[in-house]
Amino acid sequence: MRAALFDLDGTLIDTERRSLAMWAMLLDNHGVEHDPALLRRFMGRRGADVLPEFFPDGDVRALLDEVHSYHDRPGLPDIVPVPGAAELVRRVAAHGSAIGLVTSAGRAWARERLAQVGIADLVQTIVSAEDVVVGKPDPSGFLEAASRLEVKPDECVAFEDSLAGIAAARAAGMACVGVATTHRLDELSHADLVISDLSGIDWPLTGIRWSRPRY
Repeated sequence: MRAALFDLDGTLIDTERRSLAMWAMLLDNHGVEHDPALLRRFMGRRGADVLPEFFPDGDVRALLDEVHSYHDRPGLPDIVPVPGAAELVRRVAAHGSAIGLVTSAGRAWARERLAQVGIADLVQTIVSAEDVVVGKPDPSGFLEAASRLEVKPDECVAFEDSLAGIAAARAAGMACVGVATTHRLDELSHADLVISDLSGIDWPLTGIRWSRPRY
């Protein structure tokens, strides 16, 4: 394994509950009925790709600005690192493997959150929402990260918490570890390996029977 590619929200840092609360505020403000299943459409995907599904004729930029304005509303869930996140990234770095971030969030947000986790100096490339034409589940973000790190897709392991993210990694031809921080373990069965969080995960990943031949 020459590289580890990490998703951000829900994988390295616990922000999904906060994000879903903010998307709910946006939909409520515009009188759009929703339930938890509909809100899950946002998970792992760029807001710019999801919003047209709710607002076919809406001004996506204005809607994104509006939801971002909610970030300091009282009562939103705290932002905290996923257990084991920093330790795993440090193990990958210590082993000499390349590290990339592939996120549906913006670059500024990604940099702030990596600093919060304490690993900003270890991530060699960030592929953010601004860097791709189409977001997850399209594989282009993962393929771009592999290209920047000069590794082949089948030499990468992706860590993802969302259904869209796992689909993107698999479509890119990468092994994928599903991190069940935002979904049930059984919902991530299309990943090659499913774990509860990143606690106690060694690198390189050994003794694992991948669902497809690897390495």
